[in-house]
Amino acid sequence: MKPRRVGMARGYEEMDGANVPRPPGSTASVGGAANGADSLSGGASSPQSPVSPPVGSMLAGAAPEFELASVSVVPDDTYTVTQAVNALGFGWFQVKLSLCVGLCWMADSMEMTILSVLGPALHCDWGISRYQQALVTTVVFLGMMLSSTFWGHLSDRYGRKPALTLCGVLLFLYGLLSSVAPSFGWLLLLRGLVGFAIGCVPQSVTLYAEFLPTKQRAKCVVLLDCFWALGACFEVALALAVTPTLGWRWLLGLSAAPLFIFAIITPWLPESARYHVTSGQNDKALNTLEQIAKDNRRPMLLGRLVVEGPSGSRGSLKALLGSSLRRTTLLLWFIWMSCAFCYYGLVLMSTELFGGKNKTIVDGALTDDGITIDCQPLATTDYMDLLWTTLAEFPGIFATIYVIEKFGRKKTMALQFLFYAGCVLMITVTEVRVFLTIILFMARGVIAGLFQAAYVYTPEVYPTALRSVGVGGCSALARLGAMATPYIAQVLFQSSIWSAVTVYGIFAACASVACMLLPYETRGADLAH
Repeated sequence: MKPRRVGMARGYEEMDGANVPRPPGSTASVGGAANGADSLSGGASSPQSPVSPPVGSMLAGAAPEFELASVSVVPDDTYTVTQAVNALGFGWFQVKLSLCVGLCWMADSMEMTILSVLGPALHCDWGISRYQQALVTTVVFLGMMLSSTFWGHLSDRYGRKPALTLCGVLLFLYGLLSSVAPSFGWLLLLRGLVGFAIGCVPQSVTLYAEFLPTKQRAKCVVLLDCFWALGACFEVALALAVTPTLGWRWLLGLSAAPLFIFAIITPWLPESARYHVTSGQNDKALNTLEQIAKDNRRPMLLGRLVVEGPSGSRGSLKALLGSSLRRTTLLLWFIWMSCAFCYYGLVLMSTELFGGKNKTIVDGALTDDGITIDCQPLATTDYMDLLWTTLAEFPGIFATIYVIEKFGRKKTMALQFLFYAGCVLMITVTEVRVFLTIILFMARGVIAGLFQAAYVYTPEVYPTALRSVGVGGCSALARLGAMATPYIAQVLFQSSIWSAVTVYGIFAACASVACMLLPYETRGADLAH
């Protein structure tokens, strides 16, 4: 460890190349020399001094000149959170955070996947109609839509950690109460409250992205979808084991177990250092950065932590529609709405295609008037086909990791929307169950990767002061699309398959155009200040 400078806090170590003279021919002057974070991350340099010492003063052996320059020209070295996160790199701190956030996503996925099984089960148990089945799904997404901006505002005002802690407690409570709902009305209310709590889950991605170095951010955020896919697969397997013998109530109760675990571990989640700096709590931000340095076994940066840019109006929904962000926000709202509309539509259509009498395709004629005369519980083969299509999310994730770095965020999302449109239109041209499973497998993988690409792009394009409310606003519009999709995938699909898949194809094509119209490409860029 190098000698500590006078006046610097104990425990700080000067990194190689940080605040020290550079050899002749270096592009930076002493006054503009960056700290260790600059050399590692390529971030913004410290403010340059209007006067630079002559090159001769930087030669070896010119100790008096260097001492004078270090005192007079560089009186106050600074660094930002972006520079610190990039310099401290990816290590054990991020691994622990990945597991915590991944558990949150796994629990969210289980609550979403259960909707594709719950509707048919209630249709057989309580005799609810097709429209009531759709309502069970819609009310969850209604709660998510109404709460998304609320959670985003709460996260930007009071921090990501308190919001996620409250989210975990409420999710477990309402999920468990849903399993003992005495009537259809009570079930709708409790599932709506589950949706309200789920609206906070996207804030876990905001927290996660703010602790990731620039080079690893896209890959790590996309890899989060592994936890989502794992949760979806686990829920299908749990439904196969529990529903035929114990019923849907036990399925709802057991599905709340990961939520209980997440609620327990949330007190150990770190608060965002970016949030602390933006809100004027630099001491707490420094403590968090020191913890990262300790966990990752890297020396802490030398200097003073500063705000990366103007903080603006924190948590302001109005600022999202300002002149500089209006076009980006409106296009992202439509992209997220289309993404959720297409993703959950495919999940629900898969159940409709594989359900009933193990038909390969559901014909257009309705066989009942909305009561239990056509009740056909999902068979083992149906659950296995659902599991296979759910497993498609894993190759979709890894393909997205490669494509998103090679072609950029915008082009990746545009191509994935087009590929999805082609897959869903192919549903109408085959009745062979094996081919149908392959088509659904490809479509599920593409749309899952697309959702994660949107989660990568959105936190990158919004500044720190508006990042949570920006993601929350996009999530709210996504839930609007998810609210509408049951009436296409469960109601219209029963009367006309061609009409249903055409709707999804049109939305996907329009969203592809919207992706190309986005004004910014964020590949390789630091998080916006």
